Amino acid sequence: MDNIGNQVSLREITAETLPAVLMLTVTEYQNRFVAPNAVSLAQALFAPEAWYRAIYLGDEPVGFVMLSDSSLLDPLPGNPEIAVWRFMVDAKHQRKGIGRAAMQLVIEHARGKGIFDKLKISYVPGEGGPEQLYLSLGFRPNGEVDDGEVVMELPLNQAVRSLHRE
Repeated sequence: MDNIGNQVSLREITAETLPAVLMLTVTEYQNRFVAPNAVSLAQALFAPEAWYRAIYLGDEPVGFVMLSDSSLLDPLPGNPEIAVWRFMVDAKHQRKGIGRAAMQLVIEHARGKGIFDKLKISYVPGEGGPEQLYLSLGFRPNGEVDDGEVVMELPLNQAVRSLHRE
């Protein structure tokens, strides 16, 4: 499993890689948890705070992540926030540690900005959902529910001890 983490990267989506990213899908059951990548990319066109990348395993796109990063806004808000807006790993590539490795890269990206206190994420509760993954990475429910989704947050100003545990 450790080797998988070394092969996972986040890369910009280009005209050449777009078709492969659009073909990525979760299981039919998981469709209720996350929007298709085409919808996410369309929404990003009209959201200046959207930061999005393809998740790669080696040279193959295997997932998608999109953040809401208010540091991308002009003017910069007084209290900038960052949150995971979309996160998916293709059904063929789940349960291999790719999601964990990709989320660790997202956390590093958010920490690296140096201006955020916490990283937020939300999920639709239900069997087969990502709750256990998020808990294992140090996210904790903050008591909010947004449109039926449980909101969690991870403090960014302290080390997360469980990051490299498999």
